[in-house]
Amino acid sequence: MLIVIISDSHDNIANIDKMLEYVRGQKIKVILHCGDVCAPSVLKYIAEKFLGDIYQVYGNVDGDHETMENLAGKLKNWHILGDEGSPKIKGVQQKIGMVHYPREAKEMANSGKYDIVFYGHNHKPCIEIIGNCDLVNPGTLAGLFQKSTFAVWDSKTGELELKITEII
Repeated sequence: MLIVIISDSHDNIANIDKMLEYVRGQKIKVILHCGDVCAPSVLKYIAEKFLGDIYQVYGNVDGDHETMENLAGKLKNWHILGDEGSPKIKGVQQKIGMVHYPREAKEMANSGKYDIVFYGHNHKPCIEIIGNCDLVNPGTLAGLFQKSTFAVWDSKTGELELKITEII
């Protein structure tokens, strides 16, 4: 199963639309968001344009948690996992960890509880192996301080691919 991993979208609708166009073209049914959606209205925008499941952890710029959680409850396809979490995705055997911050992501990877951990915050795409765990930062979908990027993970083969939004 192909899964898209994004982080730090920071309300950048143009880049969100480019990612969603790619997702529709690949018939991807799951998006993991590693924090910093920012405005609850953008959460709603993504969930209405993408009919698959979206799992999110909070980032440091996701300030209105109450409104986000109320909205996610109404949208049905948006699942907020709190500050960190482990989404249960039908058909995916790997134990997935998600968090916004790099330090906490390394702690999760070192715990031995996860096969793969996704994180964001520093806007730098990165893949690292810690023990038997892949530690992955998809970069910044917003394109702040770095090019706009997201990751595509094939849960069946384990293959990870970084996509640069301006050339997809």
